[in-house]
Amino acid sequence: MKSKAPSIISADMVLQGSITSEGEVQLDGTVEGDVRAGSLTIGEDAAVDGQVVAESVIVRGRVKGSIKARQVQLASTARIEGDIVHSALSMESGAFFDGHCRHSSDPVADAGSAKKAAPAPNSSAPSGGSSSSKPSNDMSSGASSSSTSGSSTSPSLDLPKAKSSA
Repeated sequence: MKSKAPSIISADMVLQGSITSEGEVQLDGTVEGDVRAGSLTIGEDAAVDGQVVAESVIVRGRVKGSIKARQVQLASTARIEGDIVHSALSMESGAFFDGHCRHSSDPVADAGSAKKAAPAPNSSAPSGGSSSSKPSNDMSSGASSSSTSGSSTSPSLDLPKAKSSA
């Protein structure tokens, strides 16, 4: 039942709503909603304003929302504003990434269970809303967090000190 030809969303198309495909999707237009696919390529002029979940994702355009995929490739023209959960991540020089990065052995399965349940207590604030858990260790403990901070255009580790009033 999987189609061998990719589904193509052309540059002049704007979709409002979610896209679900088990096969390959090439996105050159704009999606205002979530995208779930087996394989997803987001073109240079394309934009997604929502969550992206796929086995593999190549981003050349803009994503405003989280990405959850086994393999994530960010091209030099990519602009990501959101968190990335991945098994493998590669990032070309020049790619913009503003968010948190977390390794997972099965991020696609995690994405499915995250919709049904609250985030796991051992996760390091995937939504970026909590700064009380491990305020100084999160940035220095993960190699992928350190490498993404270096590639991002955001200020480098000039974090305010956590005050404990206990």
